[in-house]
Amino acid sequence: MESRTGNSPRWFGLMALLTLVLIAQGCAADAASPAASSAGIPDILHVQGPVIARVRAKGYQVYTCKADASGNLSWALKAPDATFENDIGLQGKHYAGPTWESTIDGSKVVGKKIADYASPIPGAVPWLLLAAASHEGAGSLSSVTFIQRLNTAGGKAPAIGDAKAGDEVRVAYTAEYVFYGPGAAIRP
Repeated sequence: MESRTGNSPRWFGLMALLTLVLIAQGCAADAASPAASSAGIPDILHVQGPVIARVRAKGYQVYTCKADASGNLSWALKAPDATFENDIGLQGKHYAGPTWESTIDGSKVVGKKIADYASPIPGAVPWLLLAAASHEGAGSLSSVTFIQRLNTAGGKAPAIGDAKAGDEVRVAYTAEYVFYGPGAAIRP
């Protein structure tokens, strides 16, 4: 006689079959969208390896109005001007370079852009993958190998409007930065 508590061999077999079907559907969904990894990060920006820290940044993208040889005006990124922090005490500032500096221990990392990906949010600066180009000091950021900028909001340069060469504009933005450590690698 079968138990009504669900402990019968038939019940276990049915649950195992259902689990396999759900796993197969998940794998098929991942295969159907090759542009995004299972973590929601586009493959072009994906890094595998140890995470040193995840931080939330808030501040500005600073742009300068420049004229090209024909006199056409456009905004050029001058530098970020932001602060960052996380829930375990890492705090710092983010500025030209691009540089991230811990205000706790003075360590710094300067990044070099490897790839970018358009943010899914209109008006937001792109998501980025950067490699560490240099370090300074000993501390929380001294062994960073890769940096991701994700989940951006705001920060995109405005329309030129009435701007003239030399004008500067500060556009508010937020982002999440993920710092990877030794042993991290770009996903092939």
